[in-house]
Amino acid sequence: MDTQVSEPDVIPADSAPALLDFLRGLSDARRLQIAGRLAGGHCSVDELAAMLDEKPAAIQRQLDQLVHLRLAAGPEGEAQTYRLRLDRIHALAGQVLARPRAEPPVESADEYERKVLREFLRPDGAIREFPAQEKKFQVVVRYALRAFEAGQRYTEKEVNERLKRLNRDSATLRRAMVEYGWMQREGGGGAYWRS
Repeated sequence: MDTQVSEPDVIPADSAPALLDFLRGLSDARRLQIAGRLAGGHCSVDELAAMLDEKPAAIQRQLDQLVHLRLAAGPEGEAQTYRLRLDRIHALAGQVLARPRAEPPVESADEYERKVLREFLRPDGAIREFPAQEKKFQVVVRYALRAFEAGQRYTEKEVNERLKRLNRDSATLRRAMVEYGWMQREGGGGAYWRS
C-alpha cells in the first residue's frame, strides 16, 4: 500500500467547515465503501466498479465528489488511479482530537468535591447521572442547590424548572434537598427556600 503523502493539508483553526465536508463526503454508504477500498491502495474506476459490482459511471460520480471534498486524489498516472487523502483525514482527526475537553463549571475549595463533580457533570454543567454512593450523591445535590439564592422563595414549579436544567429527574433532586435539610418547604407543595 502506498502511504507516501505529498504536502499535508493544513486544517484551519476553525475546522467546522472542513469537518462538515468530511462528514458529508463519507455520509453516503457507497462513498464510504469506495474510501475503504482506496484506503487499501490506489485503484482505478474500473477496478472499483468491479470490486463493488457497480457501473463505472456511478463510481466516477462518487469519486468526483470525494476529490471535490479533497478526501481522495486522482486520477494519477497512466492507469488513472485514485487514492485516499490520508494526509487530509489525519489532519482532520488531529484537529478533532486536539481540541481541549471542556471542563464542567466546578467551583469548590474541596478537592474531593471537584473530583466528584468532574465525574458526574457534563461539560455544560448538567448532571450526567446520580452517583450510587451517598457521599458522592450529596456532593451532586449540594451542587444543584447553587441554582437557588438564599432568602428567595420559589414555587414548586420554579424549583422543578431550575432543577430540570441540571437533570430531567428534578423530583429526586428536590426530595434530596429537603431530606438533607438544605431546602425547606411549606406543607402541601407550597413555597421552597434554601435553609
